[in-house]
Parts: sequence; structure tokens; C-alpha cells
Amino acid sequence: MISAIKSSPNFKWWVFGTIAIGTFLSVVDHGSVLVALPNIERHFGSNLPSVQWIVVGYALAISVLILPMGRLGDIIGRKQVYIGGMVIFVVAAALAGVSPNLGSLIAAKIFQGVGSAMVQSAGIAMVITSFPGTERGKALGTHLSVVGAGAIAGPAIGGLLVSAFEWRSVFFANVPVGIFTIFISMLILPLDKPEPVAEGEARQRFDWGGAVFSGLALLGFLLVVGNGDRLGWTSGLIVSGAIATVLVSAAFVWWELHFPTPMLDLSLFKRKLVSFGVAAGWFSFMGSSASRFMMPFYMQRVLELSPREVGLLLIPPAMCMVLLGPISGRWSDRFGSRGLTVGGLTVSAVAWVIMATSLTEFSPILLIVVLLMAQSAGTALFNSPNNSSILSAVERSQYGVVSALTQLVRNSANVTSIAIATTVVVATMGARGVEPSLDAVNPDVAEAFVAGLKWAFWMMAGLLLVGIILSALRGGRPKPEPAAKPESIAGRPASE
Repeated sequence: MISAIKSSPNFKWWVFGTIAIGTFLSVVDHGSVLVALPNIERHFGSNLPSVQWIVVGYALAISVLILPMGRLGDIIGRKQVYIGGMVIFVVAAALAGVSPNLGSLIAAKIFQGVGSAMVQSAGIAMVITSFPGTERGKALGTHLSVVGAGAIAGPAIGGLLVSAFEWRSVFFANVPVGIFTIFISMLILPLDKPEPVAEGEARQRFDWGGAVFSGLALLGFLLVVGNGDRLGWTSGLIVSGAIATVLVSAAFVWWELHFPTPMLDLSLFKRKLVSFGVAAGWFSFMGSSASRFMMPFYMQRVLELSPREVGLLLIPPAMCMVLLGPISGRWSDRFGSRGLTVGGLTVSAVAWVIMATSLTEFSPILLIVVLLMAQSAGTALFNSPNNSSILSAVERSQYGVVSALTQLVRNSANVTSIAIATTVVVATMGARGVEPSLDAVNPDVAEAFVAGLKWAFWMMAGLLLVGIILSALRGGRPKPEPAAKPESIAGRPASE
């Protein structure tokens, strides 16, 4: 049966479906854990800042390791990295479920983040190598819909598990699904081989120095940005951390320019589709991610909606991502990426301008949901075409590390967006004589909070404008790859 599947003209979709299970599991796990945090806090008699390290530690592990793991997959084979990551993910989930204290639970989630970094970096690379270049956008867009579906299902599944059983079930639920994913992956996924080294080129070996320097630089950046508002941007700890991050980043660049087989080939950024595409992606997420963090505060603490109502109202924007992701990917395969990326960011920017000019303490909830849907639709129109154009400009031997780079851009921009928007909001609140803290948000200080929120939306619209300019300047439609080249079908061309 397996041999029949591998010889099927639809084998690329079997590969996609296998990877999609792992992707869906990872996204659902994140949403489920967020729902379980209050129960975990009560169980261990802890406080929210300590419990949040369950999520923060997991996210840091992914961000720090995703780039090295992407490159490792390019060198030793992506199937090995993907399955190894799923094994770590499942083992860590079981350890999290039996954790006797909060410290061991946080450690288990950090360990699980290692597995997630391996799964995410290798998974997308295997998806795009299973499809011909003329269908890359379709593959990325459909993968985006899986992520969106997982984001919708995660909180619902987590709430159901916590209500029916207890918080440990959120982690235990990953075990049987993860084992099934490992089994299917071993059977279905092709044993890909690293690209052959051209005559005269150095033999590919893993860049440990680049991995260490990049990991330290990213860890420093994320810790500085994530704690700047709380500790104060001019505090000694933040300033010294920023200086150390800059120095380590400089060391990373120097090392990559001198190492024979660098983890991230910096010469790729001489290509406009890569450099402008990565930069546009950064500004896109910088100009959108903070809304997903800020709007629940507005909806719960200003409009006084219940958490359940807020959750339901945020489903339509997420559905825009699910439905439009595959469509935008297919359009980019046919018409190129520039029009979609510019158009998508324009839709998002217009939504934020309307939000910044019309938001009040009494705004109709229908208006809020429609604007959030418009912004989400703009992101869906932008994301798949942008990533497809970036990957169209790099060699197949670089797919793992470059696809990991696109995800790293998203993760780091998310953290930065939230940090900057929070600073803008609390600074405005402080200037109006209100306690400069999101914890202080309630109907009595709604006017000051909304004023800060409007400035944050103006800032995000400005960041999206930079993304629009970069997308417009980066170049036209790339030439599609020939359909017969994809490596993923074990020595046989991928079918159209």
C-alpha cells in the first residue's frame, strides 16, 4: 500500500497531509496551554509572571533553535530532523503531564520547544520540496490554512480538556496523536538526501559557531525586547543586554562571512527578492501582531465582554486566514507575488487607519470585528505570496534554513510588535495621569487606554506602509522552477 501511495500522482498531498498533522498538533498545543495557565497557577499556588514562563520558555527555545535546525535538515536530511523533533515533542509532552512542580513543567516545555523548532523548520521545507515551483504558493497557502485552523481549535480543545479532566490532560493529549504522527511520518515521508556538493565547493558541515552566535543574539534580543517595558528601556539591565546583543550579532555576521559553509549564507541578502521580502515580512508582522494581544484587553476591560464572547468574536478574523491563505497562494502561482503583497498590506494598513480614527470606549462590536477581519484578510493575501517569492530566489539546498528564517522573522516580529505597542499604550496612559500598566485597564480609565490604543494603531499602520514600499520595490514575478525538479519524491519527479 505504501509503495502505491509513493507512486501515486497525488503523493505530494500525502506528504503535505503528514506534515499538516504535526503542524496542527503544534499550533493546537500552544492554544490549549494558554487556556490551561490559570488552572496551573492555582494548582501550584504560583503567580502569573512565573506561570507565563511555561509559554515564554517554549517560545524562546523555538526562536533560538529554529534557524540551526533548518540548516541541520539541509545537511543531514529533513525527514530525520522532522521525526526526531516529533519524538522530542511527544516525550516532552508526557514529562510536562507528570511534572511534580512548576520548575519541572517549565523545563519540559523548553525541551518541547526544541522538538517544535525541529518540526517547524523541517516540516515546511519538506512541503515546498514536494511541490513543483509552479505550485509553491498553493502549498504555502494551504499550510497557512492549517495553522489558522489550529489557532481556532487550540483554545476550544484546551477548554474542553481542562473542563472535562484537568490541566494535565492538555499535555497528555499530545502523546497518542504525536505517536501516530511519528508512525505515519516514518512510512510516508520520503528519505530525502542532501543536495550534492558541486565540484570545487567545500563539503557541507554543520556551523556550530554560527548556531551558537545566532542563538545567543536571538535570546538576548527577545529578552531585551520582551522585558523593556517592564524593567524600563533605559534601565541598566536592558541597556547592557542590548549592547551585548549587538556585539554578539556582530560576531555572528563576522563568523558567517568567514566560515566555509555558513549556517546562513549572508550573500543571499544581495538578492532583492530575499532581502526585501524578509524585511517586508518583518514589518508586516510588526504592524499586525500587537492587535491580537491588545484587542482582548479592549474587548474585555473596556467593552466588558466575557472571555467566551471574546473568543467567539475572534473566530471570524481567524477564518479569513484559513480561507484566503490557499487562495492567495494559488493566485501568486499564476500572477506573481508583488500585487498580492502590496494589496494585502494596503488592506491591513487601511483597516488600522480606520481603527485609529474611529475607535472609542463605545465602538460597535460589529465595526471592531469587521476591521479585524479586514486586517486578517490582508495578512493572508500577503503572507504566502511573500514567502513563496523569497523561496523562489534561493537554491533548494537552502530551503530548510530559509524557510526557518521566514518563521523566525514572524516569531521575533511578534515579540517586538507587542513590546512596542505596549510601550506606546502605557506611555499614553501615564501622560494622562493614569497608572501606566495594562493591569490597570478598566472602564474607569478607558479613555486613556483607548487614546494609547489609537496611537498604537497609527504606529502599526506606519510599519505596514514601510512593508508596502519594500514589497513594491523588491522586483517582479520570479521565473518558476521546472516541475520535474522537486527532491521529495524519492528519485521521482513531483507530479503537477
